[in-house]
Amino acid sequence: MSGSSRLVPGLPPTGRAAVRAGVVGNYVDQLAIFLPVVALAPALVTLAGPHAGVTAGALVVVATLLGRPLGAMVFGQLADRVGRTRTTKVAIAGTAVCTLGIAAVPTHESIGALAISAVVLLRFVGGVFLAGEYTSAIPLAMEWSVPRRRGLVSGLIMSMAPWAQSTIAFATAALIAALGPDAYAAWGWRLAFVAGGAASLALLVYYSARVADAPDVVRQRALADEGSAPSALRLRAVLGGRYAGAFWQMFGLMSGLWLMTNMVVILATGRLETDVGLSGGEVALVMGVASIAQALVMSVTGHLSSLVGRRRFFIAWGLGAALAAPLLWLGTLAAGLVPVVLGIALLQVLTVCGYGPVGAYLCERFPAHVRSTGYGSAYSLSIVGPALWPWWLPALEPLLGRDGSVAAVLAVAGLLVAGCGALGARLAPADLERDVESLARAGETAPTGVALAGGRS
Repeated sequence: MSGSSRLVPGLPPTGRAAVRAGVVGNYVDQLAIFLPVVALAPALVTLAGPHAGVTAGALVVVATLLGRPLGAMVFGQLADRVGRTRTTKVAIAGTAVCTLGIAAVPTHESIGALAISAVVLLRFVGGVFLAGEYTSAIPLAMEWSVPRRRGLVSGLIMSMAPWAQSTIAFATAALIAALGPDAYAAWGWRLAFVAGGAASLALLVYYSARVADAPDVVRQRALADEGSAPSALRLRAVLGGRYAGAFWQMFGLMSGLWLMTNMVVILATGRLETDVGLSGGEVALVMGVASIAQALVMSVTGHLSSLVGRRRFFIAWGLGAALAAPLLWLGTLAAGLVPVVLGIALLQVLTVCGYGPVGAYLCERFPAHVRSTGYGSAYSLSIVGPALWPWWLPALEPLLGRDGSVAAVLAVAGLLVAGCGALGARLAPADLERDVESLARAGETAPTGVALAGGRS
């Protein structure tokens, strides 16, 4: 608890609880996101039948993909209207129900195609609730955070994604080893979903007992709502109105980060087996080590952005990724096992760890009455295009080659991060001593590239 106290000094108990819940809650959220991708894959035959193939797994992933942008827009507006804490609790409860529901789905042998159909439906609805959870809880944690530690808290929150990914990978491997592949496929996979649902329920109890909205933000939201009907116009204001500049800048930046993620995490996992010739166990080892390296570095990149300024961080990180990641990709896939472990870990560190400041930066770009709407929309809508890479990447291969096409995508992704980072306000270290609401308000009128408080960047 002493380390946690240093992270949230001077805050009331509800504020400390909100910050801690933002970190732990994103870990639980990410567990629910990765569970069907990792833990369900060895058991698809149980739910989709003996002829289950890649299509069944893809349907589960796509269902979540489609649910998340919808959930971000719906729950973002709800959080901006009725409050972050109330909305987070609804989203957590929905996530728990959907996760436990998957654990209870009958087998294909019992109900035929209805089994995988039920999983796909639950994943779509679960994606809606999952997006609602991070769309509400992360802005809440940022609003309570001490200004000089906001970047640090953001990095810790974002690092929960690779921690969750590695947890599920190692837990799945352990269950398969303990139960055997047949028993795991028959029923053992359900244990992982029960554990994930129970984690969500425990988080719901914590939010209900300990967490509340920040009073200053509640007042700012109420003032913005007086004399108008913003609840019906929030999404319009973000996508095409007063806050469209911030939205599209962040949409482009996040698109670059999502492109990197899909290439160096998801695509790389398959390529290690098909192109490098690693066994399933070796692939799990490589990606597990890379996830841990990614989590450790990402936990500090948020604070690094507070030391150098948000704008400078994203420009430098994007340019570094655009230059180094393509070369590293081409060199890594031609190496042996040990160089591959190091290469994939370094590749993920140089690209995906750029997420560290995102939790703080998105909140600093939107004022209280549209913060969750802006956060959720920019974060989740930008997922869709990059995640459809299985359809558009093959079109590049005849022109650029199998590995050259990936290298080109990584270069473009890095330039997107750098270019869109350059379009935002500087948010220099001196600016970042201010609370998140004053930064967002100042950013509404500050010219692009200008420090908000006279700070240097």
